[in-house]
Amino acid sequence: MMNKLAAILCFFLVFLAGSRNCLVFSQQQQEQLTRILFVFDASQSMLGRWQSATKMQIAVKLLNELVDSLKKQKQVELALRVFGHQKQYPPQDCDDSKLEIPFQKNNHEQIKNFLNNTQPRGTTPIAMSLEATANDFPRGSNSRNIIILITDGKEECSGDPCAVSAALQKNNVILKPFIIGVGLSDEIKTSLKCVGNYYDANTEESFRDVLKIVITQALYPTTAQVNLLDTYKKPTETNVPITFYESRSGRIVHNFVHTLNHAGNPDTLYLDNFLTYRLKVHTIPPVEKDDIAITQGKHNVIAVDAPQGSLQIKINGRNQYGVVKCIVRKSGSLETLHVQEIGTSVKYLTGTYDLEILTLPRIYQRNVKVSQSTTTTVEIEEAGLVNFQFGNVGYGSIFKIKGNDLEFVTNLSESAVNQTLVLQPGNYKVVFRFRLIKETILSKERIFTIKSGESIIVNLMQ
Repeated sequence: MMNKLAAILCFFLVFLAGSRNCLVFSQQQQEQLTRILFVFDASQSMLGRWQSATKMQIAVKLLNELVDSLKKQKQVELALRVFGHQKQYPPQDCDDSKLEIPFQKNNHEQIKNFLNNTQPRGTTPIAMSLEATANDFPRGSNSRNIIILITDGKEECSGDPCAVSAALQKNNVILKPFIIGVGLSDEIKTSLKCVGNYYDANTEESFRDVLKIVITQALYPTTAQVNLLDTYKKPTETNVPITFYESRSGRIVHNFVHTLNHAGNPDTLYLDNFLTYRLKVHTIPPVEKDDIAITQGKHNVIAVDAPQGSLQIKINGRNQYGVVKCIVRKSGSLETLHVQEIGTSVKYLTGTYDLEILTLPRIYQRNVKVSQSTTTTVEIEEAGLVNFQFGNVGYGSIFKIKGNDLEFVTNLSESAVNQTLVLQPGNYKVVFRFRLIKETILSKERIFTIKSGESIIVNLMQ
């Protein structure tokens, strides 16, 4: 944490002083490449007077300083797209946008030289320029792709910059863009805020400060930890997959398996503070937290209530079924929450659950309580075996006897002359008719009893 704060402070000093000394990245940052694409407005309006010079002159000067400060950053690659610089206005040319300096190592002087020799001429196709950036970033690399849009005007070509930006983020092309507005009216500021993280540069000095803030956020993800709280509000829960989504677009940003470090504390993550997150914790059932804002310069703690206990379902004796499943639902709900295999122990959020165990016949357990850090065990009786001997094919069903009523259990095979079933202990009745016999009155029925661990034969040939 101290190394990160020191690095951020160092960057502030380096940028403000105009020094070309390099910054030291953390180990995690050294492992991932950051690509920054400057999308620069060189439309005719940038010739307007602003503070000590034209908007164009001030923007080029400060951007050149920034590019210089990034020369020694080995894990940073830069590129430059310019719009409004190729065709004179009027007439309006809404295709006036071009990637002038593509991503590559050590292209800083190329970017500066191009900016220094660019003259504002044309119109402002912001949406078209943003859409074109999808092809500016190299494909298939594990990099943080960041756009910094610098403009003094609004969309002039009937495009929708907000929709384009949302699509780029949703398709994992870029992270949320930065937009730096140079001397904009309140109306234009409002129209650009939906594009990304908007920063207002209403003076030359504030432009410098904004660039400093933006590049710091772009280069330095902020530390955070996820506290999965137990019933006692302690961050003891762990070993659960968690997913971070970008709240606005819904795209997946990170997938992790939550971990406690060697000190027993939730492990440190690095998150981009210019995104707003939705966190999904994949407990059973899952829990979510939305609108998570990450604050730069501090260690962020994200707390989520996720108290868990375990549910074990087992057979008291031999498992003669083989694989048996159990449908787990929240108490009072018909929605399937999870399907658990008998003989396993699974973690659930604390609460009460209804179980439907898929034995023959099915076993229903209502209001099974799962408590914090304990294992609730549900035992079912060992089954028995029954072998039906038909002698010929026919139609039949098995019922469980419940007082004066019969409860359907299962149908018999219509193509077998013998059939063996695994049944739970209890009293049963089988009703059967041979296929070739067409008189209903000649149906056969037998009553039989199943005991745990025992086998019986039911003869229907006589």
